[in-house]
Amino acid sequence: MKLIVQKYGGTSVGSPERIENVADRVLRSRDQGHAVVVVVSAMSGETDRLLSLAAAITDTLVPRELDVLLSTGEQVTIALLSMALEKRGCPARSYTGTQVHILTDSAHNKARIQEIEDQRIHADLAAGRVVVVAGFQGVDEGGNITTLGRGGSDTTAVALAAALKADECQIYTDVDGVYTTDPRVVPDARRLERITFEEMLEMASLGSKVLQIRSVSFAGRYNVPLRVLSSFEEGEGTLITYEDENMEQALISGIAFNRDEAKLTILGVPDRPGVAHQLLGPIADANIEVDMIIQNVAPDGATTDFTFTVHRNDYPGALAILQQTANKLGAREVTGDDKIVKISLVGVGMRSHAGIASTMFEALAREGVNIRMISTSEIKISVVVDEKYLELGVRTLHDAFNLAQPGTV
Repeated sequence: MKLIVQKYGGTSVGSPERIENVADRVLRSRDQGHAVVVVVSAMSGETDRLLSLAAAITDTLVPRELDVLLSTGEQVTIALLSMALEKRGCPARSYTGTQVHILTDSAHNKARIQEIEDQRIHADLAAGRVVVVAGFQGVDEGGNITTLGRGGSDTTAVALAAALKADECQIYTDVDGVYTTDPRVVPDARRLERITFEEMLEMASLGSKVLQIRSVSFAGRYNVPLRVLSSFEEGEGTLITYEDENMEQALISGIAFNRDEAKLTILGVPDRPGVAHQLLGPIADANIEVDMIIQNVAPDGATTDFTFTVHRNDYPGALAILQQTANKLGAREVTGDDKIVKISLVGVGMRSHAGIASTMFEALAREGVNIRMISTSEIKISVVVDEKYLELGVRTLHDAFNLAQPGTV
């Protein structure tokens, strides 16, 4: 018998009919002899509805009270799913984050899990019950309800799996696994049977929206095998686990891309120690995250050009800050471009193979795609290109590395 934690997102429990479907899936796992803990999100659209109610009352949202409000969404879902299971003759017990005592810090709206008391859950499982837990929420030491922020239900499921020492954490969503790239861009994109935590972290950070970075990082830290599955069709999904040294890895596992990029450049900055901090310090103080960075020193060695990327939503603010900084430093010019995208190759096989970058650059050049910036890590190569080349670039690279065929590069 295995202990399995299953998580169902908002679309999976978006209606009474879909909740009935989830109950059937849970029952099938239980009938196979497994002990099952289920984590659910609020029904799709419910969190937005609650936020609109709050906005109708006040423009100044108090974080503590917002958490009290938003946590009610999952409370509805756990009760309905437990009712559906009981109707099928399956004993079930629902718990809010407070009841199961998912202890967090006191950072309302973005709390971090510190500890989970597992005795009550183990007792229910031993009694033959399915345990249904509200995702996205917990309680701090003062007894205040907290929420975990974006991707919180995934994080709840992984944290429960770690605390319970579950055999697997299954994330049910509206896709049937992790693909080599977005099938909406490349129709022959292939579902991966397995991918490493390291690769999935890179994919998530680079724009793949199948899983949140936080939950993948948590799973990797506590060695919780993750499996991404569809709520609406049968299949094995994609297993996310540690790299298997005995398994031959493909050079490239997938292609991620991010449409939300913007680039800023400051030209003719005096080249002296500390200039990078003078440029990026004010950006960081404005809580704007910087991604890729390139610095080029002029031939005379007296000045430097500095280019970096930010999220497109932060572009106007970052541009205004950089213009102020340029005036203080006596820089020659500030330019910007919010019509760029980032395309990235990801694969642990890069560690032991040369020529990946060369193949990438050659394929893009053959299609007339000009590369504006390049960034690399041990298992990733990212390029910035003009927005109009996004789909062409992704399709070109998918073909160049033959990703539609399993077991190839």
